[in-house]
Amino acid sequence: MGCADIARRRMLPAMARAPLTEVVAVAGRDPARTRELAAVHGCRPVDGYAALLADDEVEAVYVPLPASLHAEWAEAALRSGRHVLVEKPAALRRESVRRLVELASGSGLALMENVMFVHHGRHAVVRRLLADRAIGELRHFEAHFTVPRRAEDDIRRRPELGGGALWDTGVYPLRAARHFLGSGLRVVGASLVRGPGHRVDSSGAALLVAPDGTGAHLSFGLDHAYRSGYALWGTGGSITVDRAFTPGADLWTEIRIDDGSGPRVLRQPPEDQAYTTVMAFAAAARAGGTPDGICQEQARLLDDVRAAAARA
Repeated sequence: MGCADIARRRMLPAMARAPLTEVVAVAGRDPARTRELAAVHGCRPVDGYAALLADDEVEAVYVPLPASLHAEWAEAALRSGRHVLVEKPAALRRESVRRLVELASGSGLALMENVMFVHHGRHAVVRRLLADRAIGELRHFEAHFTVPRRAEDDIRRRPELGGGALWDTGVYPLRAARHFLGSGLRVVGASLVRGPGHRVDSSGAALLVAPDGTGAHLSFGLDHAYRSGYALWGTGGSITVDRAFTPGADLWTEIRIDDGSGPRVLRQPPEDQAYTTVMAFAAAARAGGTPDGICQEQARLLDDVRAAAARA
């Protein structure tokens, strides 16, 4: 649903390769652009998003539209009986996300927010290291995701389309904190900054605490040098992961561990996290629908960060 760059570069190629999915149609508002993208994948071009939901051959819909349109079209797709993979954030307000999850649950449909990095195998390795107490008891988590400034008309810089650093890059460190620290995270402080030349928040930071007292420091931005990584500190050492959120599909990645006996590196083979995400979504759909409950908690955290920043 739409001809977004992420659909062109990552998701449609992954869907075309995955054995559990078949690309049957691409819908768009620009007929020429839609025809061009559909031709790449040998599928039908469809004029307009509503027409896609009237196509009986379509069983699932991918929604990579601007963030301000996610809730509207994800809900329309669910109400039409389609499984939904929606780009992050699933919606701009927690109430909208709750409605989507309830609708999917009540209809036996899969709803997944497209946070791809959680489906990359190296983060499962990090979780196993934590479970095995490789660095002792976890005491602190830190994550950062910043990217260089985009063009003035980029959707990430347009408030009417749901732009801004929190909703674009802030989702990643927040989801990473939830991934490693578990549920019940509480926002204890935050800041959002609108830099010169921006109409949306261009950078931000947040402090969170887990129920067991473990702290988290997160930062994100749209007007920075590229930075994508996280680190965990325990009573007996640390784990560091760089290029954590958007690694290339052909990139060997590393997990650096310092457990007191000297630093060591675990190299991980290349993995296409777009492909593994598509496979996970297709499996959820085939299993009769397993809505992504974590996206509700993430929506709550996003709201809480914005509220804490407003108070500050």
